[in-house]
Amino acid sequence: MTVIRSVDDLKKIYGTVAQPSYIKVTPALTDEYRQMIEASPFVALATVGPEGMDCSPRGDKGGVVRVQDDKTVLLPDWRGNNRIDSLMNIVRDPRVAMMFLVPGSNTTMRINGKAVVSIDPALLDSFEMDGKHPRTVTVVTIDEVYFQCARALIRSELWKAENFVDPASLPTPGALMKAAKADFDKDTYDREWPERAAKTMW
Repeated sequence: MTVIRSVDDLKKIYGTVAQPSYIKVTPALTDEYRQMIEASPFVALATVGPEGMDCSPRGDKGGVVRVQDDKTVLLPDWRGNNRIDSLMNIVRDPRVAMMFLVPGSNTTMRINGKAVVSIDPALLDSFEMDGKHPRTVTVVTIDEVYFQCARALIRSELWKAENFVDPASLPTPGALMKAAKADFDKDTYDREWPERAAKTMW
């Protein structure tokens, strides 16, 4: 296998960068960028820490983040598996990257910045949902924000319903865990999961 070992060799393959790829990057939200991000119910949050990198899916009803101002977005941390890999990374290394998806749109939004994990009571209360509150809120200060060209989503045909995979044709969560731990009770897990998820959504 031939492997690229230098940035110069890599640039020889890919050539020059078109001007729009540079000018689309801004240090704060424009009105248009804000509109795109507020329309997104899903973001992939990438963090880095001493043990390595992590990329975590985050979703919420309506917008996944709240835009506080043109340099700040707020991401509530709702119920999950309590591994808190992303949060542990952030408290040790504030660098974060976020990629937002908007259902039906082939344009994705990107934010790179720095984050802190807040437990401010008023902030937690402001995200109340069904009488419940997030345990923390990740406060992201934007270093740069830009949109990603649509080619990847166009190629993937991500939003075409006729291409959706039948979940019944895929391994269940229980089966995935049994593959990692042979004596795991996959049937009980799969049977109880829907009710457990419904009760612990927020």
